[in-house]
Amino acid sequence: MNVAFLFGIMFVVFSVVGTAIAWVARRVGLRSIEDFYAAVGRFGGFLAAMTYAATTYSSFMLVGLVGLAYATGVGSLGFELAYLLATIGILCLWGPRVWRLARCRGFVSPSELLSRLYNSRLLGLFVSLLYLVALIPYVSAQFIGVGRVFEGLGLGFATGVGAMLVLSIVWTVLAGMWSVATTDAFQGMWMITTSFGLLVWLVGLTSGGNVDVGEVLEKCGLLSVGGGFWSPAIFVSFTIPWMFFAITNPQVVQRLYTPRNSKAYRQMVLMFAVYGLAFTAFVVYIGLVARALADYHLIPLPRTRDQVTPCLLTVAPPMLAAATYVGIVAASLSTVDSIVLSIASALVREVGRGKMLAYTSIVFVNFVAASIASTKPAPIVEMSVLSSLLLLPLAPASIYAVYRPHEVNNHRIAATASILAGVIVAFAAAILLGPRKTLTTLVAGIPVPLIVLTVSTIPIAVSIVYRRS
Repeated sequence: MNVAFLFGIMFVVFSVVGTAIAWVARRVGLRSIEDFYAAVGRFGGFLAAMTYAATTYSSFMLVGLVGLAYATGVGSLGFELAYLLATIGILCLWGPRVWRLARCRGFVSPSELLSRLYNSRLLGLFVSLLYLVALIPYVSAQFIGVGRVFEGLGLGFATGVGAMLVLSIVWTVLAGMWSVATTDAFQGMWMITTSFGLLVWLVGLTSGGNVDVGEVLEKCGLLSVGGGFWSPAIFVSFTIPWMFFAITNPQVVQRLYTPRNSKAYRQMVLMFAVYGLAFTAFVVYIGLVARALADYHLIPLPRTRDQVTPCLLTVAPPMLAAATYVGIVAASLSTVDSIVLSIASALVREVGRGKMLAYTSIVFVNFVAASIASTKPAPIVEMSVLSSLLLLPLAPASIYAVYRPHEVNNHRIAATASILAGVIVAFAAAILLGPRKTLTTLVAGIPVPLIVLTVSTIPIAVSIVYRRS
């Protein structure tokens, strides 16, 4: 049976089921405007874990990380595990403090973590605008990814972008965080199930002895760590922005507000850790096996890293291929829903109030991202890899605020200077070096992300020393 036809059927079923879940969430969960944005303190461990996982793991996993493993070998596993371990550490050490502060002080939007603790409305507005500038390109890239899935199946790029736009608006507007989180759980299960199915198929395909995966990877130098693409400096450049992802990205910070009690919070961390480890292992294995299959000419040779998964799916069983394509759409959609809701909540909480303004913000952000995506601008796609770098300057101010909430009121100017200085350096690097080279170029032997983090830390550190002296 034709893959495009099967995909169409599965996508319709996926859309109907997801919309039904969102509608039930509206009837059961939504009680107030605070519930709409963050469902503060009302999620159990499973729902909190699944929305955190689905929000974190975008189509980068099923497309980007597969291609990265294909091209760079086992070093990609180290890169992704460094992120996972850092995130688990942050969730264990920093996250519980954020959860308690949110309950005590009534945080709803991610920007309030800074604006309320530093007692600065101006800082909150600046952070909200930074979210918009840094993440709209990333959201646009998710739209582009879905558009290309539809285009590759002969269904039209515009059809994919349009379908994504409608589902994102409907699933977000229906019940805010409640509809986003419940559909996240549905999408997260779809993502990991299809990746596991792909893994099982590949194990069966290579178990007959016709394909020696280890030999191919050894011959290509993809089993060594610290050489080839993954030099120590490159590894640091790629991992620093991701290691602070859980602190700087609003869509995941907002998830820390949701567990109903400390037990639910601990369950969230444990379930996310298991999900993240399994998903990472599945995806990296898929990428490594794809490299061996390409070497044996069993799949078409991909021209770029992002084409590895589509090339692999051309030889997969049609039902599995169609389900995986829907999994890619699910990964993109869950990320878009979460980011759009976070940006909208930050803008509304810092600028004004009211559910109508919330709906308007959600529709506006979605339409802007879809409009940008419809032009297929390469620079926007490249800029998406810099989203975490552009948000990295938020890390020092956020860490200090959470650990010293009763002291930070005296450091609001330093916090603003910290974020502004880091953002200027990040943008300057992107303009002078180009977005792609920003993560691979060394300046005086130092990776750019490390420079950004250092520049952002200095104003906070100087202010602390000055106040204490």
